[in-house]
Amino acid sequence: MTEPTHRGRAGVAGLAVDAVDAVTVGTRAGASREDTGAPPPPPSTEGAGAHAVVTSGLTKRFRGGHVAVDGVDLAVPRGSVFGFLGPNGSGKTTTIRMLLGLVAPTSGTWSLLGTPMPAGLARALPRVGAVVEGPAFYPYLSGEANLRRFDVADPSADARTARARIGAALERVGLTAAAGRRYRTYSLGMRQRLAIAAALLVSRELLVLDEPTNGLDPQGTREVRTLIRRIAEDGTTVFVSSHLLSEVEQMCTHVGVMRTGRLVAQGPIAALRASGDEPRLRVETPDAGAAAALLARAGLGDVRAADDEVTAVLGARAPEDICALLVGEGVAVRGFGVERPTLEDIFVGLTGEGFDVGA
Repeated sequence: MTEPTHRGRAGVAGLAVDAVDAVTVGTRAGASREDTGAPPPPPSTEGAGAHAVVTSGLTKRFRGGHVAVDGVDLAVPRGSVFGFLGPNGSGKTTTIRMLLGLVAPTSGTWSLLGTPMPAGLARALPRVGAVVEGPAFYPYLSGEANLRRFDVADPSADARTARARIGAALERVGLTAAAGRRYRTYSLGMRQRLAIAAALLVSRELLVLDEPTNGLDPQGTREVRTLIRRIAEDGTTVFVSSHLLSEVEQMCTHVGVMRTGRLVAQGPIAALRASGDEPRLRVETPDAGAAAALLARAGLGDVRAADDEVTAVLGARAPEDICALLVGEGVAVRGFGVERPTLEDIFVGLTGEGFDVGA
């Protein structure tokens, strides 16, 4: 029989071996735990049931001294779509491999679905579905036949319900019509959806996806993004890694930001946006000096004037009131607007480098 394709890439589906409401910004920009000598604290048991993934000081050092993951403290709320964001090489895949028991951490502790690891791998992993570094299937078998082989390999799956579960999984990912087609004829988006179907052949509380839209065209990207949203709506926690800012922004409720092996921020996306710089007022005017003086008297902060433009921190003032004030005092206003930091601006400030912003 022909071996599965992509043999060097790990495709994992349902491995059967066995409280973050505000943004947390990492403090390891210049020092790791080993640099400071502080031991990693044990995972907090408070609210453990509220989190699908909790790590404390999770670290992986490879031979030669390279530290791929450095003291990561994750808290992934149950029911969230958690975007694990970072540039390529920032340690995302290594972290995922440690969470799933595929790689042993050098130090640190973690739990999945409230179960301490690695002692609880046999209890927790049947409740976890995962696709790591791309799907691997038999190219000359149909999508349905491939799923049958995945199902047989899962000790937690009930053989008596295999046909119904496989049909439901194919329908869930929109591949019922293509179930009898050979895998090698599938588009990249269809292959990725089949891999997700394999991870969901039995009920899962947590779904881990490593770069699920990597290499997909816009249509395939939309298909996978929509599927992830639907899975989350059914109550499954989805942990999805990506280097694409736009993808995380469109489908995730929470985010963790990695930089060179360190977690520099995590929390709800809305809170992360709110953690950025304050909105700035920008006024285009030939009377820059008069406008700057008037904005300062009005109580706006950090007033800056340059040529025909004046900017200032808006604060709690309504922009329409400031515009009326300028016009009322005889200041000619050619342009007026409020500039708010984008999510990309915030991430660049956290990581010191840019992210890919499109698929």
